[in-house]
Amino acid sequence: MLRRNQLTLRILVVISLLLLPCSYVFSIQEVAAAQQSSQIDAMLVVDASNSMKKSDPNKIGNEAMKMFIDMLSVKGDKVGIISYTDQIQREKALLEIQSAADKEDLKKFIDQLDRGPYTDSAVGIREAVKVLEQGSDPTHEPMIVLLADGNNDLNEATGRTEKESAQELDQAIADANKKGIPVYTIGLNADGKLNKDALAEISQKTGGKAFSTNTADDLPQILSEIFASHLKLKIVPIQSMTGNGSFQEVTINVPNANVLEANISIMSAQPVEVKLTDPSGASKSIPAKDILYSKSKSYSLLKLITPTKGDWKLQVKGVAKDKIDINLVFNYDIELTMDPLPSSTYKKGDKIDIVSYLTSNGQKLQNSTLYQNMNAKLVVKDLDSGDTKEVPLSNPGDRFTGTYKVADKHDYELTVIAEDSSLYRETDVVKISAKPGGASANPTPSKPTTPVTDEKKESFPVLLVVGGVIAFAAVLAAAYFILSAYKKANKGFVGQMVIEIRDENTGEKTYPQYKKLNGFKGKITLHQLLQLAPELKETEKILFVPSKNDRIMIKNGSTVNIEKSGRVIDASNGFEIKGEDRITLSLQSVDKTIMLEYLV
Repeated sequence: MLRRNQLTLRILVVISLLLLPCSYVFSIQEVAAAQQSSQIDAMLVVDASNSMKKSDPNKIGNEAMKMFIDMLSVKGDKVGIISYTDQIQREKALLEIQSAADKEDLKKFIDQLDRGPYTDSAVGIREAVKVLEQGSDPTHEPMIVLLADGNNDLNEATGRTEKESAQELDQAIADANKKGIPVYTIGLNADGKLNKDALAEISQKTGGKAFSTNTADDLPQILSEIFASHLKLKIVPIQSMTGNGSFQEVTINVPNANVLEANISIMSAQPVEVKLTDPSGASKSIPAKDILYSKSKSYSLLKLITPTKGDWKLQVKGVAKDKIDINLVFNYDIELTMDPLPSSTYKKGDKIDIVSYLTSNGQKLQNSTLYQNMNAKLVVKDLDSGDTKEVPLSNPGDRFTGTYKVADKHDYELTVIAEDSSLYRETDVVKISAKPGGASANPTPSKPTTPVTDEKKESFPVLLVVGGVIAFAAVLAAAYFILSAYKKANKGFVGQMVIEIRDENTGEKTYPQYKKLNGFKGKITLHQLLQLAPELKETEKILFVPSKNDRIMIKNGSTVNIEKSGRVIDASNGFEIKGEDRITLSLQSVDKTIMLEYLV
């Protein structure tokens, strides 16, 4: 299950602006939204083979990726980029966005991407999954966006076979699905050679969504739909306008103070000019502290930070006869919450009262206009039969209420969903049981009965026997420890260690190095595996010692921070890793990060 089902989801609103030669006003009553989300950890993966020159000759895919980055939150989201052929061409590690400068850094990296021969999709996806496993925040929502044509073109000189590529791809897909990482695929079919089924299978198996297009000009719109799909949005169909060489005005209504960010994206083949006026009638400088402005070859994006409630005036001047698409995306601080149920266990026929309402910052919203035209329902899933039932809820204007009658002696999941033609929210899942004793605690095991001893039988020379046993045990223990020490000093390793080193200043990463371990016995330092490189000398106090069941014990006697699954681990007294575990080590003396994967 994707983690977004357990997290508060981001409210994003995507609406269409109908722009004509005269001025029009639209209402944010017609919006598309999902619940507020935690931050996103996204890997953008692009096929950089020469075949993409025909599918995307103008590199609109790069422009789409840059727009995706600009739409992300000002702070907190993470983005990484991978460009691949039959190997990783360029890679940018997950970068946490903390400023507009961070976004510019990512976009400059995209502009530097080049193309090369051959293609192996397994390489790009496997690397993206690995990066997310190593650097993704457990509280963030991971995702992969893949831009490719779905076809492989392997280099015969390497000996790589289609079977090997397929097996690696299957493993990468399985890992992504296990980790809750959806892969959204975008297939470009300009030359008619798109392998649509291959890309669709990747998305279907990972809980993502597949898109395809005959023209790269559709990519910015597709990226918006991926944003919506990942965050469970309902999108109002987007309309377009034709520029006339003059400014055309539209009124944007910010409906309430719950809007955290308003993103206005303007997609066009030619540059546009924009002006903005706030609800008080004051002209706003672009850019400003609370108004970010990004421009690229095919789009412009305005991001309003905590905009004032009311009517904003947006003026857009486009080249005559140029098609212009404008989207508005809101980030709301709103959730849908369900009152806690009085119990988690019920009997067949019991009635459960349901109360759900909108909240902001943990407080119930008093603005009843947000409830207008909304319908709500309770979705009940029978975990025993697999059946799903929907129970309509009432809307008195400030909450949603209703009653559910337990149908059978089964286990159930309850969720409230509230929506209208353009608005969607859902609560966290609540589990209940109607089975006899369904929530009762496990019986406490009875204490073993202590046998009663007969004091008269203690005339047997117990002390003498016990003393002899202790002496014999001491001799055996000494022999055991001597033998164990000898075996430990000569115990060999198994498997291999995959080593990659990332330069934190440039984001560049070395090609994976596979170090076989079976030639080492007793212990080995990380510095030895790194061929005693002088700049990596601080790793000489990090020891690897063979452990039981083909595992390795890491002992850290240095100041290097060691992380596993994004969390710092204390290996000063030893920390055990098993096959397929991945760890990262952040060096102190140089700005480099070492990534290790143990393969058995």
